[in-house]
This record gives sequence, C-alpha cells and structure tokens, in this order.
Amino acid sequence: MLASGSGSNFEALVNYCRRKDVLVATVCLLIVNNPGCGAKARAERLGIPWILINHRDFDSRELHDAAITNTLKKENIDLVVLAGWMRIITSELINAFPKGSLLNIHPSLLPAFKGGAAIADALLAGVVKTGCSVHEVVLVVDAGPILAQAEVLITKADDHESLSAKIHQQEHLILPPIVLAKARHLAQNYG
Repeated sequence: MLASGSGSNFEALVNYCRRKDVLVATVCLLIVNNPGCGAKARAERLGIPWILINHRDFDSRELHDAAITNTLKKENIDLVVLAGWMRIITSELINAFPKGSLLNIHPSLLPAFKGGAAIADALLAGVVKTGCSVHEVVLVVDAGPILAQAEVLITKADDHESLSAKIHQQEHLILPPIVLAKARHLAQNYG
C-alpha cells in the first residue's frame, strides 16, 4: 500500500486481510512519502514493514515513481493500493504492473469531484450526497474504471471533518472486499 496520511484505510485493509476467511491477500509493505504521516505508526503497531520514499528527495515525479517501482518489484508485490496517497503517479509506476493491478480509493462519487480537494469541493458545491469510489489507476487522475462506490449523505451540520469521517467509514467497508477480489483475480490469471 501507498499512503501519505493517517493510514486508516491501510489499517482497515490489514485487519480485513488477517481474517481467517481471507487467505489470498496479505498486506506485505507500506510505502509512505511523507515522513510525518500517521500510517507509519499504524504499520509499526500492526507489524507491517514500511519504508519512506520521500518525494522531496527526488527531482521529478518520474524519479520518485521509479524508486517506488524498484522497491515494489524487489518485494515481488502483485497488487498496489493507493489509500490516501496524495501524489499524482506517472506512467513510470503505472506501466510497471499489469493493467488493473493499481487501485485507488477516492473520497467522492467519481466522476464527480476528482483530485485532492474532493471533500471540500463537495461541500462548496452544496450537493446533498457524495461518497467514495474504488477505481483502477490510469494516467488520467481519478479516471480509471470504477470498481465500487458508496454514498454518503451530506447534512447542513456537516463540515470537512464530519464529512471526512463519514466517507472514511464507507471507504473502510468497500475497499477491502475489492482488494480481495482483485487479488483473487490476479492469482488466477497471473499465478
């Protein structure tokens, strides 16, 4: 998994994969790009190896993605999940894996509110519902095939914090089963 923030989706996925009925998927590695992100502490607590590949140490997105790709390939990673990864990835990473092997969780009902400010954009637009989407990663930001979505109603009392919390609850429900299904598919088709 790749994460930049608190790592709540990372933890939800680790816990899901550790269930006795889930035998095909294991979270093997967490890559973070932000030295201060909370995901690292979650990884340590859960006993998952993590590595910092700080984007500030690279001259371009491509070089950063090449370092990530090299790490993932060394670890024989089959499926990459971006969960709160606040970086636009390049073809350097996307093309290194079979189509459909990179997944992203996004805090909106795509195609609405693409990009890094989706929750703020939904509030600003005054819509009555938003949600979250799990989609395959392609070169165009938040434009890959949608695999699952969950709706969240927006109330007049919602602010960024409360809406974010409601969306995270749904993300934790829809991401793990999609990752499991994708892992099964990859195991069957790519060995």
